[in-house]
Amino acid sequence: MTASVTSASVVLPINGQLDRYQLSEPGDWRRPDVPITSRIAYAAAHVVPNVLGDNTPGAPADVDWDATLSYRHELWSYGLGVADAMDTAQRGMGLDWNATRELITRSGREAAAVGGRLACGAGTDQLAAQDVPAGARGLAVITDAYREQIDVVTAAGANVILMASRALARVASSPEDYLSVYGTLLSEADRPVILHWLGEMFDPELRGYWGSTDLYSATATFETLVRQHADKIDGVKVSLLDAAHEVALRRALPEGVRLYTGDDFNYPELIIGDGRHHSDALLGVFAAIYPAASTALQHLDAGDSAAARRILESTGALGRHLFAAPTYYYKTGIAFLSWLNGHQRGFSLIGGLASGRSVAHLSEAFVLADRAGLLADPELAADRMRTLLALNGVG
Repeated sequence: MTASVTSASVVLPINGQLDRYQLSEPGDWRRPDVPITSRIAYAAAHVVPNVLGDNTPGAPADVDWDATLSYRHELWSYGLGVADAMDTAQRGMGLDWNATRELITRSGREAAAVGGRLACGAGTDQLAAQDVPAGARGLAVITDAYREQIDVVTAAGANVILMASRALARVASSPEDYLSVYGTLLSEADRPVILHWLGEMFDPELRGYWGSTDLYSATATFETLVRQHADKIDGVKVSLLDAAHEVALRRALPEGVRLYTGDDFNYPELIIGDGRHHSDALLGVFAAIYPAASTALQHLDAGDSAAARRILESTGALGRHLFAAPTYYYKTGIAFLSWLNGHQRGFSLIGGLASGRSVAHLSEAFVLADRAGLLADPELAADRMRTLLALNGVG
C-alpha cells in the first residue's frame, strides 16, 4: 500500500551505509463494527516485561501485567481473537509455568469482561528434564502434566490449544507413543480443542515430532490422530512454513475440522484460499500487523477478496523478515513493533530476548513496517528508533 510521506524522518543504516529515511502516513485501518465472520483469526500475543524487573536469562519472568493485558484488549478491539500462552508469549524461551498460569488466568478474566475470543496453550513445560523418566512411566508423567495445564486453561474459560511438548519429543520412541498420549487427552476433553504442530524452525527441540523426521510420515501419524478424534478437534494449527503441505493437509482434514494457518510466510494466499478451501488463522505475525489483518478480514466479510488480498500481501515482506532464520527470534520483532507503537515502555523481553536480533535487522523491520502502514504514530516511532540507534552507537 502507498501513503504520503510525513515530516518524521530518521537516519538508518541501510545497505551498509547511513541514509535518511522519511516515514509515511499510517494505513487507513479500521476497527470492525460487527464481529468478523469470514474467518476465525487469532493473534498470538507476546508478553511485556516489567522494565524494573530482573528479566535476565534463566530468571523467573517478571511481567508488566497492565501493558500485557492492554495489548490483548487492543487485539480484541480489532475483532481478532487472542491466542495466549503460546510460543509468541515465550513459552520455553523465558516464560516459566508460574507466570504462564497467571497469564492464562488474567487473560481469561479480561476476555470474559469484553467478550473477547481467547484460546490458550496447554503444554508440559512445568516439567524439568529430570522429572520425566523413560518409557511408559515418562509418557504417564507427560500426560498428567498436560492434564494440569488443560485444567488451568479450562478454569480460565478459554479454549484449549494442545501445544507440542519438548518432553514428549524426548521420551516418545514411536508414532504410537504420540497417538497414545494425545488420544488419551482428546478422549477426556469436554469440548473440542486445537492441535498445535510447531515445526523445528520455531523450536529445534521439537525435531522429529509425531515420531519421524520425515514430513510425510509425521503427517500420516498426525492425520490418523485427527481422523480418530475428529469430534474432539476444533482445528489444527500448523506452523511449518510450507504452503503446499498445508494445502494438502487442509484438503485431507475431516469435515468440520478447521486448519488454522501458522505459516507466517504464506498467510495471505492461505487465508484467501483457492475458492473451495481456505485456512483460518492463528498467527504470531498477526500480533504485529493486527490493524491491517483486521481490515483485510473485514473486506473478506464484505465479499471483496481482492482488497483483502492486497492488504495482506502488503504486509508479506514484513512477515517474512520478522520470521527469518533463526525463526524462533521472531518474538524480538513483535516486541520491537509494539514498542515503536507505544504499547510498552521499553524495548525489552523476558529472558533478555530483545538482544536476539541485530540493529541492521531491526532497521529493516522499521522500514518494512512503515511501508506497510503499521507505524501508528510516525513521530513517536522515529524518536524511539533514533534512541535505539544511539544506544547502539549508530549515528
